[in-house]
Amino acid sequence: MSDDSSSRIVAGLRDWIAEAPAGSRLPSTRALVARYGASPVTVQKALRTLTSQGMVESRPGVGTFVRAIRVARPHDYGWQTAALGAPNHRIPELPAALESVPNDAIALHSGYPDRDLLPERLVRAAFARAARTEALGDRPPTAGLPDLQSWFAAELASATPAGITPAAPGDVVIIPGSQGGLITAFRALVGAGRPLLMESPTYWGAILAAAQVGVDVVPVPSGSDGPDPDVLARAFEQTGARAFYAQPSFASPTGALWTPALADRVLETVRRYGAFLVEDDSAHDFGITADPRPVAARDDGGHVVYLRSLSKSVSPSVRVAGLVARGPARKRILADTQAESMYVSGVLQAVALDVVTHPAWRTHLRRLRHQLTARRDLLVASLREHAPDAQVAAVPQGGLNLWARLPDAIDLGRVVQECRSAGVVIGPGHEWFPAEPTGQFIRLNYAGPNPGAFPDGARVIGRTLAGDGRP
Repeated sequence: MSDDSSSRIVAGLRDWIAEAPAGSRLPSTRALVARYGASPVTVQKALRTLTSQGMVESRPGVGTFVRAIRVARPHDYGWQTAALGAPNHRIPELPAALESVPNDAIALHSGYPDRDLLPERLVRAAFARAARTEALGDRPPTAGLPDLQSWFAAELASATPAGITPAAPGDVVIIPGSQGGLITAFRALVGAGRPLLMESPTYWGAILAAAQVGVDVVPVPSGSDGPDPDVLARAFEQTGARAFYAQPSFASPTGALWTPALADRVLETVRRYGAFLVEDDSAHDFGITADPRPVAARDDGGHVVYLRSLSKSVSPSVRVAGLVARGPARKRILADTQAESMYVSGVLQAVALDVVTHPAWRTHLRRLRHQLTARRDLLVASLREHAPDAQVAAVPQGGLNLWARLPDAIDLGRVVQECRSAGVVIGPGHEWFPAEPTGQFIRLNYAGPNPGAFPDGARVIGRTLAGDGRP
Protein backbone atom coordinates (compact mmCIF):
# COMPACT_ATOMS: atom_id res chain seq x y z
CA MET A 1 0.00 0.00 0.00
CA SER A 2 2.86 2.30 0.83
CA ASP A 3 4.49 1.75 -2.62
CA ASP A 4 1.20 2.43 -4.38
CA SER A 5 0.66 5.59 -2.34
CA SER A 6 4.19 6.78 -3.04
CA SER A 7 3.74 6.25 -6.80
CA ARG A 8 0.43 8.15 -6.66
CA ILE A 9 2.10 11.07 -4.91
CA VAL A 10 4.98 11.09 -7.42
CA ALA A 11 2.54 11.11 -10.36
CA GLY A 12 0.49 13.89 -8.82
CA LEU A 13 3.48 16.07 -8.02
CA ARG A 14 4.89 15.58 -11.52
CA ASP A 15 1.73 17.15 -12.94
CA TRP A 16 2.03 20.01 -10.44
CA ILE A 17 5.74 20.51 -11.20
CA ALA A 18 5.04 20.62 -14.96
CA GLU A 19 2.88 23.74 -14.45
CA ALA A 20 4.98 25.42 -11.74
CA PRO A 21 7.82 27.84 -12.50
CA ALA A 22 11.36 26.75 -11.69
CA GLY A 23 12.22 27.51 -8.09
CA SER A 24 8.65 27.17 -6.85
CA ARG A 25 8.37 25.75 -3.38
CA LEU A 26 6.49 22.48 -3.01
CA PRO A 27 3.77 22.14 -0.38
CA SER A 28 5.02 21.10 3.04
CA THR A 29 5.10 17.49 4.14
CA ARG A 30 2.11 18.15 6.42
CA ALA A 31 0.12 19.59 3.51
CA LEU A 32 1.00 16.65 1.26
CA VAL A 33 0.01 14.17 3.98
CA ALA A 34 -3.38 15.89 4.19
CA ARG A 35 -3.80 16.14 0.41
CA TYR A 36 -2.98 12.51 -0.39
CA GLY A 37 -4.07 10.83 2.84
CA ALA A 38 -0.64 9.19 3.17
CA SER A 39 1.83 8.85 6.00
CA PRO A 40 4.82 11.24 6.37
CA VAL A 41 7.16 8.33 5.57
CA THR A 42 5.37 7.70 2.26
CA VAL A 43 5.49 11.40 1.38
CA GLN A 44 9.22 11.56 2.12
CA LYS A 45 9.78 8.48 -0.06
CA ALA A 46 7.97 10.18 -2.94
CA LEU A 47 10.07 13.34 -2.52
CA ARG A 48 13.27 11.28 -2.54
CA THR A 49 12.16 9.66 -5.81
CA LEU A 50 11.54 13.06 -7.41
CA THR A 51 14.92 14.29 -6.13
CA SER A 52 16.75 11.30 -7.61
CA GLN A 53 15.02 12.03 -10.94
CA GLY A 54 16.32 15.60 -10.86
CA MET A 55 12.87 17.18 -10.74
CA VAL A 56 13.11 18.77 -7.31
CA GLU A 57 15.89 19.76 -4.92
CA SER A 58 15.83 19.79 -1.15
CA ARG A 59 17.25 22.67 0.83
CA PRO A 60 17.63 21.54 4.46
CA GLY A 61 15.79 23.82 6.87
CA VAL A 62 14.07 25.67 4.03
CA GLY A 63 11.97 23.24 1.99
CA THR A 64 11.74 21.41 -1.31
CA PHE A 65 11.73 23.34 -4.59
CA VAL A 66 11.14 22.73 -8.29
CA ARG A 67 14.55 22.29 -9.81
CA ALA A 68 15.55 24.54 -12.68
CA ILE A 69 16.14 22.66 -15.92
CA ARG A 70 19.83 22.79 -16.73
CA VAL A 71 20.34 22.76 -20.47
CA ALA A 72 23.55 21.00 -21.49
CA ARG A 73 25.84 23.39 -23.32
CA PRO A 74 29.55 23.47 -24.16
CA HIS A 75 31.73 25.55 -21.90
CA ASP A 76 33.17 28.66 -23.48
CA TYR A 77 36.79 29.13 -22.50
CA GLY A 78 37.56 31.39 -25.43
CA TRP A 79 38.41 34.30 -23.10
CA GLN A 80 41.49 32.38 -21.95
CA THR A 81 43.04 32.65 -25.44
CA ALA A 82 43.63 36.36 -25.00
CA ALA A 83 44.56 36.04 -21.32
CA LEU A 84 47.20 33.35 -21.92
CA GLY A 85 48.59 34.56 -25.23
CA ALA A 86 50.55 32.38 -27.62
CA PRO A 87 52.92 29.86 -26.00
CA ASN A 88 56.59 30.38 -26.71
CA HIS A 89 57.06 26.61 -26.86
CA ARG A 90 54.28 24.06 -27.14
CA ILE A 91 54.33 21.54 -24.29
CA PRO A 92 54.31 17.95 -25.65
CA GLU A 93 51.34 15.77 -24.85
CA LEU A 94 51.47 12.93 -22.35
CA PRO A 95 53.76 10.26 -23.84
CA ALA A 96 52.78 6.63 -24.20
CA ALA A 97 55.35 5.73 -21.53
CA LEU A 98 53.12 7.24 -18.83
CA GLU A 99 49.80 5.78 -19.96
CA SER A 100 47.91 3.40 -17.70
CA VAL A 101 46.70 0.28 -19.47
CA PRO A 102 44.41 -2.66 -18.56
CA ASN A 103 46.02 -5.33 -16.41
CA ASP A 104 45.55 -7.98 -19.09
CA ALA A 105 47.39 -5.95 -21.76
CA ILE A 106 50.91 -6.85 -22.86
CA ALA A 107 52.57 -3.59 -21.81
CA LEU A 108 55.73 -2.91 -23.81
CA HIS A 109 55.42 0.89 -23.60
CA SER A 110 56.30 1.84 -20.03
CA GLY A 111 59.36 3.84 -19.09
CA TYR A 112 59.57 2.23 -15.65
CA PRO A 113 60.63 -1.24 -14.52
CA ASP A 114 58.15 -3.75 -13.19
CA ARG A 115 57.71 -4.00 -9.42
CA ASP A 116 59.39 -7.40 -9.51
CA LEU A 117 62.62 -5.62 -10.49
CA LEU A 118 62.54 -3.17 -7.58
CA PRO A 119 64.00 -3.64 -4.08
CA GLU A 120 60.55 -3.37 -2.54
CA ARG A 121 61.46 -5.11 0.71
CA LEU A 122 64.36 -2.72 1.28
CA VAL A 123 62.16 0.29 0.48
CA ARG A 124 59.40 -0.75 2.88
CA ALA A 125 61.89 -1.32 5.69
CA ALA A 126 63.58 2.01 4.94
CA PHE A 127 60.29 3.89 5.20
CA ALA A 128 59.55 2.21 8.52
CA ARG A 129 62.96 3.22 9.88
CA ALA A 130 62.72 6.77 8.51
CA ALA A 131 59.36 7.24 10.26
CA ARG A 132 61.12 6.70 13.60
CA THR A 133 63.84 9.30 12.97
CA GLU A 134 64.10 13.07 13.10
CA ALA A 135 63.66 13.12 9.31
CA LEU A 136 59.91 12.98 9.89
CA GLY A 137 59.84 16.45 11.41
CA ASP A 138 63.05 18.22 10.46
CA ARG A 139 63.62 20.37 7.41
CA PRO A 140 66.73 19.15 5.54
CA PRO A 141 69.36 21.53 4.13
CA THR A 142 68.50 22.98 0.73
CA ALA A 143 71.40 21.16 -0.94
CA GLY A 144 70.37 17.85 0.66
CA LEU A 145 71.33 15.55 3.50
CA PRO A 146 75.14 15.57 3.83
CA ASP A 147 75.35 11.77 3.95
CA LEU A 148 73.37 11.45 0.73
CA GLN A 149 75.50 14.10 -0.93
CA SER A 150 78.56 12.11 0.10
CA TRP A 151 77.11 8.91 -1.35
CA PHE A 152 76.47 10.46 -4.78
CA ALA A 153 79.95 12.01 -4.78
CA ALA A 154 81.59 8.71 -3.78
CA GLU A 155 79.69 6.84 -6.53
CA LEU A 156 81.04 9.22 -9.17
CA ALA A 157 84.51 9.24 -7.61
CA SER A 158 84.67 5.44 -7.90
CA ALA A 159 84.67 5.84 -11.70
CA THR A 160 87.14 8.73 -11.75
CA PRO A 161 90.51 7.89 -13.35
CA ALA A 162 93.83 8.83 -11.80
CA GLY A 163 94.85 12.41 -12.35
CA ILE A 164 91.29 13.78 -12.26
CA THR A 165 90.06 15.51 -9.12
CA PRO A 166 86.93 13.61 -8.03
CA ALA A 167 83.66 15.32 -7.20
CA ALA A 168 83.27 16.41 -3.59
CA PRO A 169 80.11 16.10 -1.48
CA GLY A 170 79.78 19.87 -1.62
CA ASP A 171 79.41 19.66 -5.41
CA VAL A 172 76.18 17.68 -5.07
CA VAL A 173 72.67 19.14 -4.94
CA ILE A 174 69.84 16.76 -4.05
CA ILE A 175 66.81 17.34 -6.26
CA PRO A 176 63.28 15.87 -6.49
CA GLY A 177 63.82 13.46 -9.38
CA SER A 178 65.52 13.83 -12.73
CA GLN A 179 62.66 15.76 -14.38
CA GLY A 180 62.99 18.61 -11.93
CA GLY A 181 66.76 18.41 -12.33
CA LEU A 182 66.55 18.78 -16.11
CA ILE A 183 64.27 21.79 -15.81
CA THR A 184 66.63 23.34 -13.28
CA ALA A 185 69.73 22.65 -15.38
CA PHE A 186 68.19 23.99 -18.60
CA ARG A 187 66.87 27.09 -16.87
CA ALA A 188 70.04 27.85 -14.92
CA LEU A 189 72.58 27.04 -17.64
CA VAL A 190 70.72 27.96 -20.84
CA GLY A 191 67.63 30.09 -20.30
CA ALA A 192 64.51 30.79 -22.34
CA GLY A 193 65.04 31.63 -25.98
CA ARG A 194 68.63 30.39 -26.09
CA PRO A 195 69.91 27.34 -27.99
CA LEU A 196 70.34 23.94 -26.36
CA LEU A 197 71.94 21.11 -28.32
CA MET A 198 70.19 17.79 -27.74
CA GLU A 199 70.69 14.24 -28.97
CA SER A 200 68.04 13.09 -31.42
CA PRO A 201 66.32 10.80 -30.65
CA THR A 202 66.45 11.34 -26.92
CA TYR A 203 64.58 10.97 -23.65
CA TRP A 204 61.07 12.42 -23.99
CA GLY A 205 61.33 13.96 -20.51
CA ALA A 206 64.23 16.11 -21.68
CA ILE A 207 62.15 17.33 -24.62
CA LEU A 208 59.36 18.14 -22.17
CA ALA A 209 61.75 19.98 -19.81
CA ALA A 210 63.17 22.01 -22.69
CA ALA A 211 59.68 23.05 -23.76
CA GLN A 212 58.81 23.92 -20.15
CA VAL A 213 61.83 26.22 -19.85
CA GLY A 214 61.41 27.65 -23.35
CA VAL A 215 64.89 26.93 -24.68
CA ASP A 216 65.44 26.56 -28.42
CA VAL A 217 66.30 22.90 -29.02
CA VAL A 218 68.84 22.14 -31.74
CA PRO A 219 68.81 18.39 -32.54
CA VAL A 220 72.12 16.56 -32.98
CA PRO A 221 71.72 13.15 -34.68
CA SER A 222 72.63 10.22 -32.47
CA GLY A 223 72.29 6.46 -32.83
CA SER A 224 73.29 3.21 -31.20
CA ASP A 225 76.93 4.42 -31.02
CA GLY A 226 76.17 7.94 -29.79
CA PRO A 227 76.59 11.28 -31.59
CA ASP A 228 79.20 12.22 -34.19
CA PRO A 229 81.64 14.64 -32.51
CA ASP A 230 82.22 16.47 -35.81
CA VAL A 231 78.49 17.10 -36.25
CA LEU A 232 78.34 18.23 -32.63
CA ALA A 233 81.19 20.69 -33.21
CA ARG A 234 79.43 22.15 -36.25
CA ALA A 235 76.25 22.58 -34.22
CA PHE A 236 78.15 24.50 -31.54
CA GLU A 237 79.81 26.62 -34.22
CA GLN A 238 76.61 27.42 -36.09
CA THR A 239 74.33 28.10 -33.13
CA GLY A 240 76.59 29.56 -30.48
CA ALA A 241 75.03 27.14 -28.00
CA ARG A 242 76.62 26.78 -24.59
CA ALA A 243 75.11 23.44 -23.53
CA PHE A 244 74.59 19.93 -24.90
CA TYR A 245 72.16 17.44 -23.32
CA ALA A 246 73.02 13.75 -23.70
CA GLN A 247 72.75 10.27 -22.15
CA PRO A 248 76.18 8.64 -22.56
CA SER A 249 75.22 5.48 -20.64
CA PHE A 250 72.35 3.32 -21.97
CA ALA A 251 70.52 6.18 -23.65
CA SER A 252 66.77 6.22 -23.93
CA PRO A 253 65.55 5.17 -26.44
CA THR A 254 68.54 3.84 -28.40
CA GLY A 255 70.43 2.12 -25.56
CA ALA A 256 73.70 3.73 -26.73
CA LEU A 257 76.79 3.45 -24.53
CA TRP A 258 79.56 5.86 -25.44
CA THR A 259 83.05 4.45 -25.76
CA PRO A 260 85.79 6.13 -23.71
CA ALA A 261 87.20 7.51 -26.97
CA LEU A 262 83.87 9.11 -27.90
CA ALA A 263 83.47 10.52 -24.38
CA ASP A 264 86.91 12.14 -24.65
CA ARG A 265 86.13 13.67 -28.04
CA VAL A 266 82.78 15.06 -26.89
CA LEU A 267 84.38 16.43 -23.73
CA GLU A 268 87.15 18.04 -25.77
CA THR A 269 84.54 19.64 -28.04
CA VAL A 270 82.56 20.97 -25.09
CA ARG A 271 85.72 22.45 -23.60
CA ARG A 272 86.77 24.02 -26.89
CA TYR A 273 83.50 25.91 -27.16
CA GLY A 274 83.37 26.88 -23.50
CA ALA A 275 80.15 24.94 -23.03
CA PHE A 276 78.43 22.53 -20.66
CA LEU A 277 77.54 18.88 -21.13
CA VAL A 278 74.34 18.10 -19.24
CA GLU A 279 74.84 14.38 -18.62
CA ASP A 280 71.73 12.39 -17.75
CA ASP A 281 72.73 9.09 -16.10
CA SER A 282 69.24 7.91 -15.16
CA ALA A 283 69.95 4.34 -16.37
CA HIS A 284 73.10 4.04 -14.23
CA ASP A 285 71.81 1.04 -12.27
CA PHE A 286 70.61 -0.92 -15.31
CA GLY A 287 73.84 -2.26 -16.79
CA ILE A 288 73.56 -5.73 -18.36
CA THR A 289 76.73 -6.69 -20.24
CA ALA A 290 78.57 -3.44 -19.51
CA ASP A 291 78.86 -0.90 -16.74
CA PRO A 292 77.93 2.76 -17.07
CA ARG A 293 80.69 5.19 -18.07
CA PRO A 294 79.94 8.64 -16.66
CA VAL A 295 81.63 11.38 -18.65
CA ALA A 296 81.52 13.51 -15.50
CA ALA A 297 84.13 11.19 -13.98
CA ARG A 298 86.57 12.35 -16.70
CA ASP A 299 86.07 16.06 -16.06
CA ASP A 300 87.20 18.29 -13.21
CA GLY A 301 86.88 21.60 -15.06
CA GLY A 302 83.20 22.11 -14.34
CA HIS A 303 82.11 21.45 -17.94
CA VAL A 304 79.92 18.42 -17.11
CA VAL A 305 76.75 18.85 -15.07
CA TYR A 306 75.87 15.33 -14.01
CA LEU A 307 72.41 14.06 -13.10
CA ARG A 308 71.68 10.65 -11.57
CA SER A 309 68.20 9.66 -10.47
CA LEU A 310 67.15 6.86 -8.10
CA SER A 311 63.44 6.98 -8.95
CA LYS A 312 63.54 4.08 -11.42
CA SER A 313 66.01 1.84 -9.65
CA VAL A 314 64.81 2.30 -6.05
CA SER A 315 61.11 3.15 -6.40
CA PRO A 316 58.88 5.55 -8.37
CA SER A 317 57.70 6.79 -4.97
CA VAL A 318 61.23 7.84 -4.00
CA ARG A 319 61.64 10.91 -6.18
CA VAL A 320 65.26 11.64 -5.34
CA ALA A 321 68.21 12.44 -7.60
CA GLY A 322 71.68 13.89 -7.26
CA LEU A 323 72.94 16.72 -9.46
CA VAL A 324 76.71 17.29 -9.52
CA ALA A 325 78.02 20.66 -10.68
CA ARG A 326 81.09 22.75 -9.90
CA GLY A 327 81.86 26.45 -9.68
CA PRO A 328 79.31 29.21 -10.33
CA ALA A 329 77.11 26.74 -12.22
CA ARG A 330 76.40 24.92 -8.97
CA LYS A 331 75.46 28.18 -7.26
CA ARG A 332 72.97 28.98 -10.00
CA ILE A 333 71.52 25.48 -9.88
CA LEU A 334 71.21 25.58 -6.10
CA ALA A 335 69.49 28.97 -6.25
CA ASP A 336 67.04 27.70 -8.85
CA THR A 337 66.37 24.56 -6.81
CA GLN A 338 65.71 26.63 -3.72
CA ALA A 339 63.28 28.87 -5.59
CA GLU A 340 61.50 25.91 -7.19
CA SER A 341 61.12 23.43 -4.33
CA MET A 342 63.14 24.82 -1.36
CA TYR A 343 64.24 21.30 -0.43
CA VAL A 344 63.57 17.64 -1.07
CA SER A 345 61.56 15.73 1.54
CA GLY A 346 63.87 14.63 4.33
CA VAL A 347 61.97 11.37 4.63
CA LEU A 348 62.50 10.51 0.97
CA GLN A 349 66.18 11.37 1.21
CA ALA A 350 66.54 9.22 4.32
CA VAL A 351 64.78 6.32 2.58
CA ALA A 352 66.97 6.61 -0.51
CA LEU A 353 70.13 6.71 1.58
CA ASP A 354 68.99 3.74 3.67
CA VAL A 355 68.33 1.62 0.57
CA VAL A 356 71.51 2.37 -1.40
CA THR A 357 73.80 1.94 1.60
CA HIS A 358 72.19 -1.30 2.77
CA PRO A 359 74.38 -4.41 2.18
CA ALA A 360 71.50 -6.00 0.28
CA TRP A 361 71.50 -3.20 -2.32
CA ARG A 362 74.51 -4.63 -4.18
CA THR A 363 72.96 -8.07 -4.04
CA HIS A 364 69.79 -6.64 -5.55
CA LEU A 365 71.74 -5.00 -8.39
CA ARG A 366 73.48 -8.27 -9.26
CA ARG A 367 70.16 -10.08 -9.35
CA LEU A 368 68.65 -7.24 -11.39
CA ARG A 369 71.39 -7.60 -14.01
CA HIS A 370 70.54 -11.28 -14.50
CA GLN A 371 66.81 -10.51 -14.71
CA LEU A 372 67.29 -7.76 -17.27
CA THR A 373 69.55 -9.99 -19.34
CA ALA A 374 66.93 -12.74 -19.55
CA ARG A 375 64.13 -10.29 -20.36
CA ARG A 376 66.12 -8.44 -23.02
CA ASP A 377 67.25 -11.63 -24.73
CA LEU A 378 63.72 -13.07 -24.71
CA LEU A 379 62.24 -9.97 -26.33
CA VAL A 380 65.03 -9.77 -28.93
CA ALA A 381 64.58 -13.44 -29.82
CA SER A 382 60.79 -13.04 -29.98
CA LEU A 383 61.04 -10.11 -32.38
CA ARG A 384 63.53 -11.89 -34.62
CA GLU A 385 61.27 -14.93 -34.83
CA HIS A 386 57.81 -13.35 -35.03
CA ALA A 387 58.37 -9.74 -36.16
CA PRO A 388 61.47 -9.62 -38.35
CA ASP A 389 60.31 -6.34 -39.92
CA ALA A 390 60.92 -4.66 -36.53
CA GLN A 391 64.67 -4.38 -36.82
CA VAL A 392 66.77 -3.80 -33.71
CA ALA A 393 69.98 -2.23 -35.02
CA ALA A 394 71.94 -2.94 -31.85
CA VAL A 395 71.15 -5.01 -28.78
CA PRO A 396 71.72 -2.62 -25.86
CA GLN A 397 74.31 -3.40 -23.21
CA GLY A 398 72.09 -1.90 -20.55
CA GLY A 399 68.97 0.15 -19.93
CA LEU A 400 65.35 -0.88 -20.17
CA ASN A 401 64.40 -0.67 -23.84
CA LEU A 402 64.82 -1.89 -27.39
CA TRP A 403 64.73 0.65 -30.23
CA ALA A 404 63.29 -0.96 -33.34
CA ARG A 405 62.99 0.51 -36.82
CA LEU A 406 59.98 -0.35 -38.96
CA PRO A 407 59.72 -0.26 -42.76
CA ASP A 408 59.47 3.31 -44.04
CA ALA A 409 56.18 2.65 -45.82
CA ILE A 410 54.46 1.56 -42.61
CA ASP A 411 51.70 3.75 -41.15
CA LEU A 412 53.01 4.00 -37.58
CA GLY A 413 49.72 5.28 -36.20
CA ARG A 414 47.90 2.28 -37.65
CA VAL A 415 50.48 -0.12 -36.23
CA VAL A 416 50.23 1.37 -32.74
CA GLN A 417 46.42 1.40 -32.79
CA GLU A 418 46.01 -2.13 -34.16
CA CYS A 419 48.50 -3.51 -31.67
CA ARG A 420 46.59 -1.81 -28.87
CA SER A 421 43.30 -3.24 -30.14
CA ALA A 422 44.95 -6.66 -29.99
CA GLY A 423 46.06 -6.07 -26.40
CA VAL A 424 49.68 -5.05 -27.02
CA VAL A 425 50.74 -1.52 -26.04
CA ILE A 426 53.88 -0.11 -27.68
CA GLY A 427 55.59 3.29 -27.63
CA PRO A 428 55.52 5.21 -30.95
CA GLY A 429 59.04 6.38 -31.77
CA HIS A 430 58.18 9.93 -32.80
CA GLU A 431 57.79 10.88 -29.13
CA TRP A 432 61.58 10.63 -28.70
CA PHE A 433 62.52 13.06 -31.46
CA PRO A 434 62.92 16.76 -30.59
CA ALA A 435 62.32 17.54 -34.28
CA GLU A 436 60.89 15.56 -37.20
CA PRO A 437 61.46 11.77 -36.91
CA THR A 438 64.07 10.33 -39.26
CA GLY A 439 62.14 7.10 -39.74
CA GLN A 440 59.43 4.87 -38.34
CA PHE A 441 60.45 3.55 -34.92
CA ILE A 442 58.94 1.91 -31.87
CA ARG A 443 60.38 1.67 -28.38
CA LEU A 444 59.77 -1.57 -26.50
CA ASN A 445 60.38 -1.92 -22.77
CA TYR A 446 61.70 -5.35 -21.73
CA ALA A 447 61.57 -4.42 -18.04
CA GLY A 448 57.77 -4.27 -17.91
CA PRO A 449 55.36 -6.79 -16.40
CA ASN A 450 54.71 -10.36 -17.58
CA PRO A 451 57.83 -11.12 -19.66
CA GLY A 452 56.39 -14.53 -20.42
CA ALA A 453 54.00 -12.77 -22.82
CA PHE A 454 56.83 -11.28 -24.93
CA PRO A 455 56.48 -13.95 -27.66
CA ASP A 456 52.73 -13.30 -27.88
CA GLY A 457 53.37 -9.56 -28.08
CA ALA A 458 55.93 -10.06 -30.84
CA ARG A 459 53.45 -12.18 -32.80
CA VAL A 460 50.88 -9.38 -32.68
CA ILE A 461 53.48 -6.83 -33.79
CA GLY A 462 54.58 -9.11 -36.62
CA ARG A 463 51.02 -9.71 -37.87
CA THR A 464 50.26 -5.99 -37.68
CA LEU A 465 53.38 -5.08 -39.65
CA ALA A 466 52.38 -7.63 -42.25
CA GLY A 467 49.03 -5.88 -42.59
CA ASP A 468 47.07 -8.52 -40.71
CA GLY A 469 45.59 -6.86 -37.65
CA ARG A 470 43.72 -9.90 -36.40
CA PRO A 471 44.19 -10.52 -32.66
